[in-house]
Amino acid sequence: MKNSNIKGIIFDYGGTLDTNGVHWAHIIWDAYKKAGVPISEEQFREAYVYGERFLALHPVILPGFNFRDLMEAKIKVEFDFLVENGILQKNDLLQKQIVEITGNCYNFAKKMTAESRKIIEKLHEHYPLVLVSNFYGNIEAVLEDFGIREFFGKIIESAVVKVRKPDPAIFRLGVSELGLNPEEVIVIGDSYSKDIVPAKACGCQTIWIKGKGWEKKEEKETSAADAILPDFKTLETIIL
Repeated sequence: MKNSNIKGIIFDYGGTLDTNGVHWAHIIWDAYKKAGVPISEEQFREAYVYGERFLALHPVILPGFNFRDLMEAKIKVEFDFLVENGILQKNDLLQKQIVEITGNCYNFAKKMTAESRKIIEKLHEHYPLVLVSNFYGNIEAVLEDFGIREFFGKIIESAVVKVRKPDPAIFRLGVSELGLNPEEVIVIGDSYSKDIVPAKACGCQTIWIKGKGWEKKEEKETSAADAILPDFKTLETIIL
């Protein structure tokens, strides 16, 4: 990989830079359990999927929201779903649980992003970096809050460019911003289907940060990944 003619890097954000490859649903579910929310994992999965779809269709997340603001809005939508479907009963404890879950998730993301920052900073010294992310229109505020915005020359955000992964077009936008040929660009992400496959379809090189995924079935096809890493911290050893 060190001799693979890399001249620029495209990073995914969520699940890559802020969780070390663990899908955010697992982080949130763990926070639910710590807060003592009396639901099953299947009920949480229903609420999580509903929340993602709701936020994609409604302008709940504002451009100035940092990650704490975003997470609070997300958990509120999930709790509304659980109450409306009779899974939770509305009471004074719910707001306390929302605050606790939000705080735990924010602190986790802040800690993990601080760890990722050390590697991003080193890579930034050698390569131009671009971020390509499915996000809600507020990723600039999130990156500023976590202290990593300065390392990315350009942000390609789905809510802004109106293209979402796994559409390869969003990665082509990233390659265009780097001003390089696709084969000179390496894409790093945690999702095989949303990051690695479409990036490879564009002709880019790929590194899959393979952590704990959301789908219950394991990925059987991995040929689109030029390298598979279990830990973001090992990234610099194969690029620099």
